[in-house]
Amino acid sequence: MPDKNIMAVPFDLLIMGAAVETGIINALEKRPMTAAELAAEITADQRAVWTVLEAMAALGYLTRQDHSYALSGDARNMIFTPGAPNYTGLSFMHRYELLKSWIHLPEVIATGKPHPRKRTPVTTAYFMAAMQEGARRSARPMGEFLLSGSPRNTRVLDIGGGPLFYARAFTALGAAVTVLDLAEVVSMMGKEAAAAGIEMIAGDFNVALPEGPFDLAYLGNINHMVGEEENQELIRKTAGVLKPGGRIAIVEFVRGASPFAAVFGVNMLVNTGNGGTWTMEQFTGWLENSGFGDIRLDTVAERQVITATKK
Repeated sequence: MPDKNIMAVPFDLLIMGAAVETGIINALEKRPMTAAELAAEITADQRAVWTVLEAMAALGYLTRQDHSYALSGDARNMIFTPGAPNYTGLSFMHRYELLKSWIHLPEVIATGKPHPRKRTPVTTAYFMAAMQEGARRSARPMGEFLLSGSPRNTRVLDIGGGPLFYARAFTALGAAVTVLDLAEVVSMMGKEAAAAGIEMIAGDFNVALPEGPFDLAYLGNINHMVGEEENQELIRKTAGVLKPGGRIAIVEFVRGASPFAAVFGVNMLVNTGNGGTWTMEQFTGWLENSGFGDIRLDTVAERQVITATKK
């Protein structure tokens, strides 16, 4: 239903996003500073820095002692303390970056062309942090659901699984995991993958997949990135690297089954050339055309997952 709070502005996100982007957070992580000291540290306007620091203190992200500002305990735990109950790292920065594209929605509506922002090592790190945060509660239950009854060393191909949360969960359950992701992601996460016993391969799933045969192919939130033809081709290629009787698992916002799928479709409209969210009927057609049967839709840890078996 329509939200009466539609005009609410995400002040916390805008202020904290700017504080990270300008170096305020990293500077205060090292030591408390006055507004004058911080302005000199980050080469910024003192009045502007003071105004933002006061707002951050009012919102609970900073504490103030005399004229010095420091990260509050809750803020330090949220950003810098893995394992803390409120830890998110910098995952919120991915949403901050999305706002920069969403603000161009009127232009996108008029032209039909996306307004993606150029990906940099920094924005890639923000994206990875957001994906890791999203997977934190669902990775283990998803692994248990998909690998229940499977023998040890079941071969799993995790397509686009660079953040490694699901790959780690599969590995912890005894699977032998291969992750395919883009070269910049492999460069960032390759050492962690090797330390966890996970094979990582650089590549583009739109071009080719690693040679199988695999027992399970996991497609976690990647089908929304491409259009209908690319999805059919991706599922066809996935069938080609699975053993007979192997399974595919697709985690997505399914249009018509997820209340958020239609809204997320706008995110794909803004950020991709032909990505979107797709119906169960579309997924079923792509899977059947690629030789899959026993197609079903389940909900695991609040995630929708479509599974099917290669005939």
